[in-house]
Amino acid sequence: MYKRQGLKSFASRRSFATVRDKLNELGSQMPQGGPPTGLVSAVAGISAVGFLGYNSVFTVQGGQRAVLWSRISGVKDAVYAEGMHPRVPLIEYPVPFDVRTRPRNVQSLTGSKDLQMVNITLRVLSKPNTSELAWIYKRLGHDYDDRVLPSIVNEVTKAVVACYNASELLTKREQVSNEIRHRLVVRAADFRIILDDVSITHLSFSHEYTAAVEAKQVAQQDSERARYIVEKAIQEKKSIIVKAEGEAQAARLVGKAIQNNPGFVKLRKIDTAKEIAGTVSRNQGKVYLNADSLLINILGNEQLGEDTSAKKRGWFR
Repeated sequence: MYKRQGLKSFASRRSFATVRDKLNELGSQMPQGGPPTGLVSAVAGISAVGFLGYNSVFTVQGGQRAVLWSRISGVKDAVYAEGMHPRVPLIEYPVPFDVRTRPRNVQSLTGSKDLQMVNITLRVLSKPNTSELAWIYKRLGHDYDDRVLPSIVNEVTKAVVACYNASELLTKREQVSNEIRHRLVVRAADFRIILDDVSITHLSFSHEYTAAVEAKQVAQQDSERARYIVEKAIQEKKSIIVKAEGEAQAARLVGKAIQNNPGFVKLRKIDTAKEIAGTVSRNQGKVYLNADSLLINILGNEQLGEDTSAKKRGWFR
């Protein structure tokens, strides 16, 4: 910044010297009597006024703030906002600061509570405290973020990660991020830096730990699969037992019904005959089958025998 201000001052002095050389050249072309003294004085005065007027103001661009450095008193505490402001020519020089939020990725290699190496990357959004720009310029300079952020981010990250196990860094990632953010905001405030946001963008472990975690997950999946197969077999066994008990209970009930009421068998035969008759009637083809083979002999052999004996005795003609 000093070099830029020096170049600007040098350019101004050079322009003034150019004007003076032009005036001398103009004077050499005039008659020997020389130009009128009043004309030379007027031109020199106009040039001096223009030079001082141009260098007596400075402009602060959008998204910036500025402080003044004086050859006499050094850096002043006043902070200048956007726009045009006065200054003392050749004595005071503006020092602009970009106060817009700037992103930065900081990578840190640290260890967890269970001594696992962790590679963590943080994205930090930072900007200077505008009311403390003079303090920042005196002690840190324009590259304040390069001087401060990497060191404090590594310091805070190592301190927080060391309080958690490797597995907790995955399961409690939001809690870890909030704790890092809180500590960093407090730590950066000591250097007059404001942090708008701090977030974890990348988190990885060593290859050995990653392989161990994958093997553990595979073993857990196999165990869950085996447990599911066992549970399925148990449920199928229970289902078979329940089904067998139901069939046995149904058989006992049918047996008791037949024993207590012989007409139950005839009732079942009637139901079966209805179903078979309905099926045969819906069939377009004509089929003649024996009633005994279709289980639709409702009267039974005993009744048929009685009818035959009755005919023999002459009861029916």
